[in-house]
Amino acid sequence: MYEQVSHTLLNTILNHIKPEISKQDLRHFYTRLGANFYAIHSLLQRLYGDRPDFEQQALRLVETMARQYINRPERLRELDLDRERDYNWFLSQKWVGMALYSNGFAGDLNGIKQHLSYFQELGINLVHIMPVMRCPEGNSDGGYAVSDFREIDERAGSLDDLHDLSEEMAKRDILLVLDVVVNHTSNEHEWAQKAQAGDKKYQDYFYTFKNRNVPDMFEETLPEIFPENAPGNFTWDETMQRWVMTVFNNYQWDLNYSNPEVFIEMLDIVLYWANRGADILRLDAVAFLWKKIGSTCQNEREAHLILQLMKDCCQVTAPGVVFIAEAIVAPVEVIKYFGEDAVIAKECEIAYNATFMALLWDAVATKNSLLLNLGIKNLPVKLERATWLNYIRCHDDIGLGFDDRDIASAGYEPRNHRKFLIDYYTGNFDHSHARGLPFGQNIKTGDARISGSLASLVGLQYALEIADPKAIADAVQIILLLHGMILSFGGIPLLYYGDEIGTLNDDTYHHEPSKADDSRWIHRPTIDWNKAALRNSPNTVEYEIFTALKRMIAVRKEIEVFADFNNRELIEVENPHLFVFGRYHPNKPTERVLITANFSNKPQQLNLENLDSWTVSQQGRLNDLYSGQQPDIFNNTLVIPAFSFYWLSET
Repeated sequence: MYEQVSHTLLNTILNHIKPEISKQDLRHFYTRLGANFYAIHSLLQRLYGDRPDFEQQALRLVETMARQYINRPERLRELDLDRERDYNWFLSQKWVGMALYSNGFAGDLNGIKQHLSYFQELGINLVHIMPVMRCPEGNSDGGYAVSDFREIDERAGSLDDLHDLSEEMAKRDILLVLDVVVNHTSNEHEWAQKAQAGDKKYQDYFYTFKNRNVPDMFEETLPEIFPENAPGNFTWDETMQRWVMTVFNNYQWDLNYSNPEVFIEMLDIVLYWANRGADILRLDAVAFLWKKIGSTCQNEREAHLILQLMKDCCQVTAPGVVFIAEAIVAPVEVIKYFGEDAVIAKECEIAYNATFMALLWDAVATKNSLLLNLGIKNLPVKLERATWLNYIRCHDDIGLGFDDRDIASAGYEPRNHRKFLIDYYTGNFDHSHARGLPFGQNIKTGDARISGSLASLVGLQYALEIADPKAIADAVQIILLLHGMILSFGGIPLLYYGDEIGTLNDDTYHHEPSKADDSRWIHRPTIDWNKAALRNSPNTVEYEIFTALKRMIAVRKEIEVFADFNNRELIEVENPHLFVFGRYHPNKPTERVLITANFSNKPQQLNLENLDSWTVSQQGRLNDLYSGQQPDIFNNTLVIPAFSFYWLSET
């Protein structure tokens, strides 16, 4: 879009850009910059337009984008062009991901490279390697307290190791996902250390205050993220003699995005990792990017403007890279992180579907789909060129952030229902076989979140300990049921490492002082590759789970209706134990799949004559695409076994 003010500024910038930049071949860069500069200028103006150095900051921003474009490897530039042509590439049903810690999965980056065939065997072609940037030995928050944004932590390897891994992954058509922690740094980061030394420039990179007046104003409305381990939101720094905003942990200093230098620094870091071979960048803690007195400092309008500006700038330099928004907030808020455009995602193309994850865990505990159906019914419709990341477990805890109105509509009292879920998953409820732990307990409110591996939370650990074949079979069925849901719901399914072989809780974290107070380490395992080898041995739990998931993933990749084009329809049925939805092809009306899931421990029935437009004719034959078998049907009533699901196609 041509607009005089912004393009006058652009001309001024291009006339002052450094010769070592302007002399380069920047054809594609200039084309994209011209197309995006009106939006870039508008956002920059809204965020920083009242500063006297606005034009200098705009020049610095363009030079930053240009330098990273010049540094972008030729292979990645070609990939940018391919993805510009195939702009819906990430919506395909062929993508199936896995999230992992490099040290827990295979020791380091070289270890991951040695196990790439494992991903291919299972069908994984998108791998999220959680933080590998340099971080302190102890206070690292699992790698999310970064002390150097441009170096690989030596425990994970080196930049050369990452380069070799990304090149090998590209040869195998496996996407690389890396984290950029955009909200905060470690207190051992160079910027924090310069701030501690009294450098005013770097003190302005953070929120620092000489007394408690402003912090106390913030605390009136700021919630506590980790009330048990890190109460409050400010930490006194003895060296600097100032209070520092530390929303997460006292060793994680929040970055001050009201300072444009911080934005430009972090954009440069985002583009740096894009140039290191990342296909997708997961932006951590995006909901917290803007701080405002009198608010919760989450989901502020300016946080969205920052992400829009970051996306527009990335589209100029590395348009083939997409963003994941790590925003674990209410559905009405998380949907905004896709952006505001009616079609094109202008912030992050991908967002975590934490609501679906939590609702699935509710269905497992209650053995019904009442709240699951209500929650999905009220899940906002996403943009057309955006997609969900659907997951069962991740490195973090399980939050119970359901809407109170949905809980009440399902027939529960909200506070009591959350207490039931906490008790159920920590094994403090009668007939619960779950072996989870509470996390982030808030003594004031009674709230808590849940830690634990998938297998231990669904009762597999208990079942193996008592050697009960029926309990083992039920736990395995629940594991497969949950994966059947994330693989068919619509979006990119993200498995968590170890779940594919039924990995149990890892209690060894108790022996490490830096981890002992954080129960999330119980589900951050070190893979036992001898145990993993049992995936090739029939009559083992590892074989049963791995083989079933391998088939499930392969089938998913062949079903075009599982691509994500807002082509899902929730189907309300009378049976409260069932979760039923349909997937259809937007351009081929005859291609559709009916998904039915039974969360009960007993077989359930579904009348196929009462499914509105999805009603199956008496003459039609239903085939389960996952198993390849015909399900049990009597008088047009489908029977769904306990803890089972079907992907049904009419033939």
